[in-house]
Amino acid sequence: MALSISATVLPAIIVVVLVEGGYVHVGSALVCTLFGFTVAATGLAPAINSGLAALA
Repeated sequence: MALSISATVLPAIIVVVLVEGGYVHVGSALVCTLFGFTVAATGLAPAINSGLAALA
């Protein structure tokens, strides 16, 4: 459970830093976030999760 919390919080922190630094606009960050939720609803999600688990 700790791995899935840190795997969620770390990208969120990176996105906030990039938005605050002016490297990424808020609209682009929202589009990427919505794309992530869309991919998570597909059949590709288990492969991504197992790849991240293997990487960790």
